[in-house]
Amino acid sequence: MIRHIVFFSVKEGQDIDVVREGLERLKAIPHSDVFEVLPNSKVDPMCDRIDLVVYGEFKDEAALFAFKADPIYAATTQYVRPMREMRFSADVETLLGGTV
Repeated sequence: MIRHIVFFSVKEGQDIDVVREGLERLKAIPHSDVFEVLPNSKVDPMCDRIDLVVYGEFKDEAALFAFKADPIYAATTQYVRPMREMRFSADVETLLGGTV
């Protein structure tokens, strides 16, 4: 199983809810087993610059690549990019909760 985790910060003057709604368009892509767009709780003062977290679980790399190849992914990226400040992502393979 591949866990895809992306951290976003929203540019000053941009509406976090608009960015979140934009990112939630990715839920329409059928290749993920789990997909969430969540606000950062900002409980940890060391990570208060992150506004949104995208979390997805994929059966394997092929499913993740298919997700990223979907036209909805490209359109969403184009829509959200001008409103975000930072974007950090990680794709990690795990044996927990899946078969690898």
